[in-house]
Amino acid sequence: MAFELEALPYAFDALEPHIDKATMEIHHDRHHQAYVDNLNKAIAGTDAENLSLEEINKNISKYPAAVRNNGGGHFNHKLFWSILGTEATAPTGELAADIDATFGSFEELKKQLQAAGATRFGSGWAWLVVTAEGKLAVTSTPNQDNPLMDIAEVKGTPILGIDVWEHAYYLNFQNKRPAYLEAIFNVINWNAVAALYTAAK
Repeated sequence: MAFELEALPYAFDALEPHIDKATMEIHHDRHHQAYVDNLNKAIAGTDAENLSLEEINKNISKYPAAVRNNGGGHFNHKLFWSILGTEATAPTGELAADIDATFGSFEELKKQLQAAGATRFGSGWAWLVVTAEGKLAVTSTPNQDNPLMDIAEVKGTPILGIDVWEHAYYLNFQNKRPAYLEAIFNVINWNAVAALYTAAK
């Protein structure tokens, strides 16, 4: 079955003023749609047609660049939309306790995620992942790679991803990526991240 682009779980303008409506429309309806369309073309007639998006990403070294780029793009954006929300929340419960135990504080985790995004040269992503050992870790990847991929430098299950491609922020923030990385924390739904954390563990 071909992959499909799911509708956003909130209105295009729901994340304003932190992420503007025009950026959300272009990002979701054009950029993400293109990843879905090109992934479907790249896997047509191959064994990957019968695999889940997660299975494709976990075994990405088996596939050509078009599958890596677009399969990663589809997976990354699906996760990205799912952990954003109309109201900022803060980590609670087990996730909050494990963030404190791993990073020292939520503020330190925030700093590390922002640094991972700010120092990623060119396009890419900053991630909070659960490693194979069940530990939290911050990492970044280039382009549309992600930590689920078997080629990743730091492997793990992503529970939060921050898109630092310019198309994610350029209309509102121009070249000020650090300002975008500050603003996005106003619209991260930590309840959604916590649910992914529980599932990953």
